[in-house]
Amino acid sequence: MDGVQDESAGTGPVWSHTCLLDDLLIPYGIPAQAVERLDLGPTWSRSWTAAWKVGKAEVVSPVRDLGEVPAMASAPVRRFAWRTGQRHRPGLECLVSTGRQHGFESLAERWLLLVLDFVGGFDEVLAQPFRLRFTWSQGKGAHIPDFLVLAAGASWLLDVRPAGLIGEEDEVRFAAAAKAASAAGWRYAVVTGWRGQVLAGIDALSVRRRPMTDPLGLERQLLAAVRRHPLPFGELVGRTRVPAVARTHAVRLLWQRRLAVDLAQPFGDGIWVYPAGVV
Repeated sequence: MDGVQDESAGTGPVWSHTCLLDDLLIPYGIPAQAVERLDLGPTWSRSWTAAWKVGKAEVVSPVRDLGEVPAMASAPVRRFAWRTGQRHRPGLECLVSTGRQHGFESLAERWLLLVLDFVGGFDEVLAQPFRLRFTWSQGKGAHIPDFLVLAAGASWLLDVRPAGLIGEEDEVRFAAAAKAASAAGWRYAVVTGWRGQVLAGIDALSVRRRPMTDPLGLERQLLAAVRRHPLPFGELVGRTRVPAVARTHAVRLLWQRRLAVDLAQPFGDGIWVYPAGVV
């Protein structure tokens, strides 16, 4: 089967207060022939290695021990470069979930960081975490995954690439990363895009993700109004004492997942807002 974007989950509502990363991203289906080109002999998990940068030293471990490396003490194995005329756009994104800035190498990676900040539930996000060295039908190969998302539950190893830019050798690298993630007990995905409307909605909510004060008690009014029955966003803020200011607090409550909307719908005054936990 050729590698394709898996859009099988692309129908139905996406409730903002309960959605997980799986509900939002469009993953790439790694083709079976890419996996078949990997050298997966009896000792592959011992012969494949992962190299981490810890301080000024390189720590190398076999893939079978990948989950035991002190990843939180590591630094990106590849520097983020800024230069005139480069085609990609690197930068730094500050996540309220971690309280610090995280490097990205493209706008597509920046979107992933924003979505992770909204979904939450993780302990750390590491960019360019390690260099995977593996063997396949053409000899030795190497790959640096884009992000490692560490969580007490299920951690994620993630690559970000538009589907149209994925070549055959990329598929082999992604297949190798998927095998390594599996050996460590992590989940793996190649993020090719996002469900319709999701990014626009999360981007709109993100403008109020930082702490705010509420001296007028507008958040209490918003929660009380919607608790009686769902309301369109514009009508909901209109039921408060200061609608213009209440808009910012309503967006804040949505980012905090204390109110809920369907992220599969365009965000605006007409979108229906629900109490979290009702839908």
